Amino acid sequence: MIDDPTTNVAGPVDTDEEVQTRSNTIVRPVEHQMPLELRDVTIRYEGGGADPLTIVEHFNLGLEAGTMHCLAGRSGSGKTSILTVAAGLTLPTAGEVLWEGESLDEMDDDEIAERRRALIGYVDQGGALIDGMSALENVLLPAVPDGQVAERTEMAKNLLDLVGLGRRMHHRPVQLSGGERQRVAIARALILGTKVLVVDEPTASLDREHANQIIGILKDTTRDGITVLVATHDQELIAVADSRTYMN
Repeated sequence: MIDDPTTNVAGPVDTDEEVQTRSNTIVRPVEHQMPLELRDVTIRYEGGGADPLTIVEHFNLGLEAGTMHCLAGRSGSGKTSILTVAAGLTLPTAGEVLWEGESLDEMDDDEIAERRRALIGYVDQGGALIDGMSALENVLLPAVPDGQVAERTEMAKNLLDLVGLGRRMHHRPVQLSGGERQRVAIARALILGTKVLVVDEPTASLDREHANQIIGILKDTTRDGITVLVATHDQELIAVADSRTYMN
């Protein structure tokens, strides 16, 4: 990994509210907790009798509220693996993931799932919408298990307005462009009051015009205090991030 001047991959990213010492210790205000931290994370896969394959080793990252961090690098460098670990979808082989200062090591599977629903919005590559549902119904899908569809409907409409699809909320995915489907997926990830948005290659299959729309939406999201962690090859998206990590 090669760290950008605005990134410290050996520890949390420093901000005006923090002082970083030579020992890489972070001095923070009392009660201050980052929304997302990865500490000394290693990801290794066992391969059916073969030697274990190490994807990522000793990876550190700390993100403040209202910032966007890009993971950049070639395919196979571990970007998506970092995203799934950060979102609590998989656990690291070693190291620690913290959400708002709470270690996932101290939670069981049910507790991780509950905290993830309250804190993390995850958008995988392509968006993965349900074909038989309208854009509005897709956005409301995460609210179904808690019986909050009625309460969240107005918020869902507002989110679709925010991403420029208010007039297309009743269209199904087949009636939407690739960029529009990606915007629906982002709105869906925000419906439960997400504090951390984790996004995998959001502009990979889009033309420049639609890619720029997605970039604008992600930047707007940070202005609402949401933290964004995104894996991308898109140089324009990398350029507008507050910090970045180059993985190799």
